[in-house]
Amino acid sequence: MEEKITRMKALVSQLNEAGRAYYQQDRELMSNYEYDALYDELAALEKETGTVLSNSPTVHVGYEAVSELPKERHESPMLSLDKTKDVQALKSWLGSNAASLSWKMDGLTIVLTYRHGVLEKAVTRGNGEIGEVITNNARVFKNLPHKIAYDGELVLRGEAVIKYSDFKRINEQIEDVDARYKNPRNLCSGSVRQLNNAVTAARSVYFYAFTLVRADGVDFANSRIQQMEWLKQLGFDIVEYCRVTADTLEAAVESFAARIAQNDIPSDGLVLTYDDIEYSRSLGTTAKFPRDSMAFKWADETARTQLLEIEWSASRTGLINPVAVFEPVELEGTTVSRASVHNLSIIESLKLGIGDTIEVYKANMIIPQIASNLTKSGRLQIPKHCPVCGGETKIVQMNDTKSLYCTNTDCPAKKIKAYSLFVSRDAFNIEGLSEATLEKFVQEGFIHEFADIFRLSGHKAAIIALDGFGEKSYENLLESIEKARQILLPKFIYSLGIPGVGLSNARLICAAFDQDFDAIRKADEAQLTAIPGIGQVIAQSVVDFFARQSNQEMVDRLLKEVTLIGEQQGERVENIAGKTFVITGSLIHFDNRSALKALIEEKGGKVSGSVSSKTDYLINNDNRSASSKNKKAHELNIPILTEDEFLALLEE
Repeated sequence: MEEKITRMKALVSQLNEAGRAYYQQDRELMSNYEYDALYDELAALEKETGTVLSNSPTVHVGYEAVSELPKERHESPMLSLDKTKDVQALKSWLGSNAASLSWKMDGLTIVLTYRHGVLEKAVTRGNGEIGEVITNNARVFKNLPHKIAYDGELVLRGEAVIKYSDFKRINEQIEDVDARYKNPRNLCSGSVRQLNNAVTAARSVYFYAFTLVRADGVDFANSRIQQMEWLKQLGFDIVEYCRVTADTLEAAVESFAARIAQNDIPSDGLVLTYDDIEYSRSLGTTAKFPRDSMAFKWADETARTQLLEIEWSASRTGLINPVAVFEPVELEGTTVSRASVHNLSIIESLKLGIGDTIEVYKANMIIPQIASNLTKSGRLQIPKHCPVCGGETKIVQMNDTKSLYCTNTDCPAKKIKAYSLFVSRDAFNIEGLSEATLEKFVQEGFIHEFADIFRLSGHKAAIIALDGFGEKSYENLLESIEKARQILLPKFIYSLGIPGVGLSNARLICAAFDQDFDAIRKADEAQLTAIPGIGQVIAQSVVDFFARQSNQEMVDRLLKEVTLIGEQQGERVENIAGKTFVITGSLIHFDNRSALKALIEEKGGKVSGSVSSKTDYLINNDNRSASSKNKKAHELNIPILTEDEFLALLEE
């Protein structure tokens, strides 16, 4: 008994930490598969021992909100749903009743209140009892009606989501791979809870109604399905559903499952809800669950296979990632043969060894993962040398996670960041060379220096044979490379990655030297510091870069592949010229920060990456944000401009 209680305490701590990270901090410490397995183990132990710990996740719902948004208590607690992975158990629960079966969407639950046909209030689920008021943000959801043809008080619940297609589009606009959002739910959570709804509006948030809480004076013939159809008639998008009975339930579940891969709306299961309103009310609730609804989580299809090898892939940070390669198996209708193992801690917990018999599955029916190791040989050898450069490796432990790193500072894999900047939009603007692709090319030995990017045609057969490539991808890449062979001089200077030299500094230097690259590479510190806006640190950085013979030779080889073009100077604007701007947060009027930055520089201004005493303006649509840049601007009494206020400067 004592061992079981000890195990329960460990499970409660682990699950609460994972839940806190997921709900409060928009990050994931474990997969849904792992969380559900631990949760089920805890629930079984509670049932067996008759003991439920005070902080058990089986009796608590959610966590307190941590943003600066106003808080409000819900009229009635918003409970989570009991769940099953067994269709037969779902069928048994349904019994002889009719019900609606719908997607269980993976976003942020919102409660809306309309009065006299107008949206009056929107509140997040929060901890189930107290939520955050996000009314202004809800008003800019892409598909939410601002006025409805119902004059009474209407209260409904639904899910705010960001579609996979929009999630991909937003992430593609973020050049730094490490800064990209991990999944649509995290992006949606941050978007819905912004202090400035202009940011929310730019994120393409959609709302799908799934429950009508109250609408006085309307006869729904005791049917929840009629309630949903009525909401649809008012102009709300409702969650996709179908009416089911015990006879049709299994076929309906299979129909939903078959469409997961094509579904643009994030989902982590299904929800079954009794259609009979009065019967549902008569059932009441438990401490945590309503008794009229049941969540269905996909029963992960698993397959046994044999572990063939672990591929070790070095990244630009020096982190060496393990990827399991196994005998191909069929899962959820596709053939899989690889799965990320993430880190050494997971390798140790699974006790992996080459030749072991493992069970694999697809998390949420999409991402291949290792569920368990049946052999548990523990024979896997951790490499002592980097797979890219051969340098020594070391094991680094952060919190409870062990990871493997390359210690060689000159490892080619670590140069990925420099190559990524070189091909970025503000530099050579070569499409088709993401950081992931650059890593592949470096690991394959195609790229050793910048000039090699323009010689990739020499590796045609090998590139086409790479996973994820083909003839068409190769042709598109070569076309983009050919377009990039002519480049404006400031962009060329910026592409070299000289420490401290951004595109704005490069423009100032090029203008001062009349677009003469030879003069720039021969310039001394005095000549450079004489340029308004160029300080001693940047000047010294430029001089030091070109003082190295290896850099001069690298540039000469690159110049054999490209043609430099002098940049024509735009009309300077007095309010912008000579001023230093910092840009942060999401933008509304500009496609991305690079577009705004280009305009500032065209008008004679300069854009910096950090706020300092030399900053004249911080541009941020969310001027109440608690970001470090906002705090620094307030400390230094630097004006914070919205985009509209910045555009007004141009016209004054």
